[in-house]
Amino acid sequence: MEPAWRQPGRGRGRSQEGAGERSRPLSTGGVIFNEFLVSNPTGVSVQSKFEEIRKSNQAAAQRLVESRASSSSSEEEEDDDDDGERGKILASTFTCYTNQTGGDATGLVRTGQYVSDLFQSGALTCLICIASVKRMQPVWSCSSCFSLFHLPCIQKWARDSAFLVSSVTDEDFGQKQHPWPCPKCRAEYPPSATPNRYMCYCGKLQDPPADPWLVPHSCGSVCQKELKPTCGHTCLLLCHPGPCPPCPKMVSVSCMCGKAKPLPRRCSNKVSMNMDLLATLTDAVCLSECPPCPRVSVQRCVCGREEVERPCAEPRWTCQQVCGSALTCGNHTCEVICHDGECPPCPRSVSRSCPCGKTKSSLPCTEEVLLCGDTCDRRLSCGKHTCSMRCHRGSCETCRQEVEKECRCGKYRKLMSCHKEYLCDSKCPKTRSCQRHQCRRKCCPGNCPPCDQSCGRTLGCRNHKCPSVCHQGSCYPCPESVDVRCSCSSTVLSVPCGRERSTKPPRCKEPCRCPPSCHHPTREPHRCHPGPCPPCRQPCLLPLPGCSHTCPQLCHDLVLVRSQQVTGPWEQPSEPAFVKKALPCPPCEVPIATACFGEHEVSPLPCHRQGQFSCKRPCGRPLTCGNHTCSRECHLVTNGNQCEVCEEGCSKPRPPGCPHPCPLPCHRGNCPPCSQMIRQRCHCKISILYVECMKLTSADEQTKVALSSCSNQCPKELKCGHRCKQMCHPGECEEKCQQKVKLRCLCKRIKKVHTHTHTHTHTHTHTVPHELLTKSNTSIHVQQELEAFEKRQQRGGRRNKRRGRKEEVDDERGRGRWMKCAALVLVPLGGALLSAAAYYILSTL
Repeated sequence: MEPAWRQPGRGRGRSQEGAGERSRPLSTGGVIFNEFLVSNPTGVSVQSKFEEIRKSNQAAAQRLVESRASSSSSEEEEDDDDDGERGKILASTFTCYTNQTGGDATGLVRTGQYVSDLFQSGALTCLICIASVKRMQPVWSCSSCFSLFHLPCIQKWARDSAFLVSSVTDEDFGQKQHPWPCPKCRAEYPPSATPNRYMCYCGKLQDPPADPWLVPHSCGSVCQKELKPTCGHTCLLLCHPGPCPPCPKMVSVSCMCGKAKPLPRRCSNKVSMNMDLLATLTDAVCLSECPPCPRVSVQRCVCGREEVERPCAEPRWTCQQVCGSALTCGNHTCEVICHDGECPPCPRSVSRSCPCGKTKSSLPCTEEVLLCGDTCDRRLSCGKHTCSMRCHRGSCETCRQEVEKECRCGKYRKLMSCHKEYLCDSKCPKTRSCQRHQCRRKCCPGNCPPCDQSCGRTLGCRNHKCPSVCHQGSCYPCPESVDVRCSCSSTVLSVPCGRERSTKPPRCKEPCRCPPSCHHPTREPHRCHPGPCPPCRQPCLLPLPGCSHTCPQLCHDLVLVRSQQVTGPWEQPSEPAFVKKALPCPPCEVPIATACFGEHEVSPLPCHRQGQFSCKRPCGRPLTCGNHTCSRECHLVTNGNQCEVCEEGCSKPRPPGCPHPCPLPCHRGNCPPCSQMIRQRCHCKISILYVECMKLTSADEQTKVALSSCSNQCPKELKCGHRCKQMCHPGECEEKCQQKVKLRCLCKRIKKVHTHTHTHTHTHTHTVPHELLTKSNTSIHVQQELEAFEKRQQRGGRRNKRRGRKEEVDDERGRGRWMKCAALVLVPLGGALLSAAAYYILSTL
């Protein structure tokens, strides 16, 4: 049976675990505790220990998760910060090489990749423990594949590999020295090559110190390893991981035929110059040796019996016929297969012995050697007894002597034939090396063989089963490797099986090929990346409903929206969940010049609000009266929504002199003639006249004077003391009195009649004073009569004198009370109306 590391791995998948997997080892972060569980198969103590270990493992796993979560976000920042430092270290490591090549670093691509991986966090993984190789940990590098492993891991791997091979191939396992393989490339190393010290890459310095300005695990000195293929030169780089680059030395190289002059070439490119020798050989190409003939020809075999078409470059071949030529003895034929030259001598012509070898004789080849007749005495197959038969031809029979034999386990003894092995029926109760199964071998001598059952436990990768035979301790890591690809599968990173879950996809410089998840035909150009693509940042540009414009917002086909989670009154509020939803396009905000309802102004309005609007100003449309305008807020005029009806009175100007307003509501055209009666006093201020307003305002001046006259005698007194004889008239009375008066002298002795306008002073010395006295008395009397007449006209006669006075007093008192009530009611009402009007005006602004 082949060792575990030579067996092919099983396919992916998880099968159901059997009952034997209940004791599967617990592992966390590469630490395995199965040995403890097996070496302490007791009751309560094992269980308590197991609980302690489980709790510590959970705490370690939690710390590992937190450290990875905190470090994952800062890995890119650390990589960016280390770019400059890494470039300096790489430049110092490759300076010696680039100085020889004139700055050409094409031969350093492979070596540079190994050096660059050392600086990247998590780029290098130990394939044994599936953990990252840190800069401060002792490591061992394979000389074939240049993979790095932890020094304790590779030591345990070497010991376990040799043990497994020995247990399968050796009967007494552990006695022979078996090689151990590299976990990755399977290159075999002798047991003496098992690493026991931490060395640098070139092997010059043990336990190299950690220098931040050197490659990790490097001593900092020149490598000086012999280059391959061997050219006599050594590596010029500083101590480095990975393969040494091609030799950069310049040497003189001549062609293989030696006809051309030597030319300077790099030692790594030291091959045939393949120059056409045009001067001497027209078609010849420079070669060290002539190539084999490519043609086919008919050739005979060595013995010359068969002819076959074969390549002309391989003329010697043999057929499968026996020679059959007569030997020199003449009695036998050659039994050698097709050969050239002479046949060998007859093998029966030399001195021959009897079958038991006790006698020798020289006989012709035609005669058989006679049996000597003595006892055969040849050692039998048992190795203890000899053949007791007489000398005979052929093999001796099996040993049939009766001997007492002990069984293999040493419990029983029995007489039986020597050639037979005695095995009792007792089964070995011991546990095999796997510590899981009993030996159960019949008559086991105590050296129980290794368990031959398959392990079958699920490996740490959770993808494969352990292909090894049942063993003690933890299974080796899965030997398979898995390719971790980027999203577009252009960049591939090979990692150990099981590490693909925690390994980030490699960085890819190719453009992302994911199809767009929105309505756009293509995504915004960006590099290949793990996980979902970033949200689309292109303008939406979908046609908006109801208009001819397109949506100017960013693409909103997939937007994270908080989900509406309905929770009961007793449920704890959970963290808000976000789902991707397609949001509708927002309303169109393109400004469009729009006039208001009354076309007072034109304002830019958003397209989704396109249409006439109210500018909050008064409407201003002429009402049906033709005199006023609509005071409503700017509105749309339709059949069902007209301007207000004018409720104001007619405010047209009246004819000059007409104090009355138009009794009609606001109307079109001229107002009707005023038919109201105007109450006014006559010119003499005694009578009250009622005249139509229309007649008074439309009359000329002469007619107005006539209408204002009461047609009675003017009651005014002239300067002479007599009453005016004219009818009621405006203005001052004419001083043309024609009335005759009697004049007496002061002594009243003489009396004469004279016209008032032609009165003469009496010659009597007392005439003038007497006339003046008489005149004054007459004037006072006339004035008293006039006043009495006016009072009678006002009261309506003398009988209602008291009643008239009382009514006048009552009218004056009622008029005063009415004025007071009007002041008390109208003043607050007017203030309220003014306040309401002011509030309305302010609210409309």
